[in-house]
Amino acid sequence: MQVIETKLPGVLIIEPRVFEDRRGFFYESYNYREYAQRGIRDVFVQDNHSRSVKGVLRGLHYQAPPGQAKLVRVVVGEVFDVVVDIRWGSPTYGQWLGVWLSAENRRQLYIPVGFAHGFCVTSEVAEFLYKVSNYYSPPDERGIAWDDPDLGIEWPITEPILSDRDQHHPRLKDAPREFFYAEE
Repeated sequence: MQVIETKLPGVLIIEPRVFEDRRGFFYESYNYREYAQRGIRDVFVQDNHSRSVKGVLRGLHYQAPPGQAKLVRVVVGEVFDVVVDIRWGSPTYGQWLGVWLSAENRRQLYIPVGFAHGFCVTSEVAEFLYKVSNYYSPPDERGIAWDDPDLGIEWPITEPILSDRDQHHPRLKDAPREFFYAEE
């Protein structure tokens, strides 16, 4: 597998080694030993699977501390995946990264704790899989407004289909400061 560093330190694009022939393809989508050798040592405790139609935007979500690291990928369709650094004091605080994930490119995105995450569906339908490092906790749900003008995210859609919850998240400047940057 190839691991690609991004402009947001700790956020990684992972391209698996794929074996294809006339029968189809095979690849390891996750192997703890391989990921740990590349610095991803989270123990993932829960797998989630969502299916969304074109135009749906989910996010920008995160969980309050201790938070959740995520390993995400698309198995049907295509999404524009977005990560925002919400670690107060970070040199990249408030910066975002957008990555195209699709069943075709088979890319994965690793998102450490301290980042908000969201995606929008650009294909007719998309199935999105994600591993998380802590169990889902409803009281710890948090979010940032998908259209926060201070972030300036360049979404590929202008009128997304949103959940009620995603229509009411605060801007980053008004969100609780629960994650703090610490140099490693």
